[in-house]
Amino acid sequence: MRAIFFGSGAFAVPVLEALAAVSEVMLVAVVTAPPRPVGRAGVVGPTPVGERAGLLGFRVLTPERLRDPAVVADVATLHPVVGVLADYGKLLPQAILDLPPQGILNLHPSLLPHHRGATPIPAAILEGDAETGVSLFRMDADMDTGPIVAINVVALSGDEDAPGLEVRLAAVAAGLLRLSLGPWLRGELPAVAQSRERVSTTRPFRREDGRLDPARPAAALERQVRAYRPWPGTFLQAPGGRIAVLRAGIAPTQPGDEPGRLVADDGSRLALATADGRLRLLEVQPAGGRTMDAAALLRGRPWLIRARVG
Repeated sequence: MRAIFFGSGAFAVPVLEALAAVSEVMLVAVVTAPPRPVGRAGVVGPTPVGERAGLLGFRVLTPERLRDPAVVADVATLHPVVGVLADYGKLLPQAILDLPPQGILNLHPSLLPHHRGATPIPAAILEGDAETGVSLFRMDADMDTGPIVAINVVALSGDEDAPGLEVRLAAVAAGLLRLSLGPWLRGELPAVAQSRERVSTTRPFRREDGRLDPARPAAALERQVRAYRPWPGTFLQAPGGRIAVLRAGIAPTQPGDEPGRLVADDGSRLALATADGRLRLLEVQPAGGRTMDAAALLRGRPWLIRARVG
């Protein structure tokens, strides 16, 4: 059966590879976002999916607008029987959703209907979820609301960061597709409406979301550091400039702690006093400086002790 794939980000690359290896389908095209400037140098390059699809020898389409009638007509000429989507970054218009008679299946890295939307992996870390997973569902016109075809649950240890969890869930998504696509095409897997319980929706991040607010508990801020890596990152606005916090831990509140002030912790360590506990700063990067451990930062800036941050 003729299949088409929609994907852009790194999460989708193992899924693309899995789809290409499914014996029941022939992958006729890969649709991905157009090349964009990448990195600090701003070099224009393909998406991770576009790069991998080109190396595998597949036809690659890079439309700016899927709603363009010419794009819909181009996809229609491929006569896809089924579509698969992962980490594409845009909603598909109904005209595209209606093309494959077996529908378009989306691999979403959460236990739907929890954490629908753009940032499900950081959301699971931010909330301290005990488990997450990957949901395979048939797409409809709304965001991540279609009926569920299969789910794989993944236990969380509580020390994951967003990049590491993305890699882990991408492998889970690839495995789920390999196990489920054939049965779906043979009519052996039903699509079941999503539960109305635990419905939540995530959103894209803004740079300001990375600010660490000492009015919140240290445990919540530590999860924020792990969840917002690498984007939007987390930071403190200290006297002398912004300090990016790359790694952190937690410690109990000590007598005299005032939320919002930097304190000496365990000798040479540096910590932020919060509403509940201390956020230990383990790896930091001052504005315009290099990455370093917080002890080195404190040696160079001893006046940070008792400084108030915003």
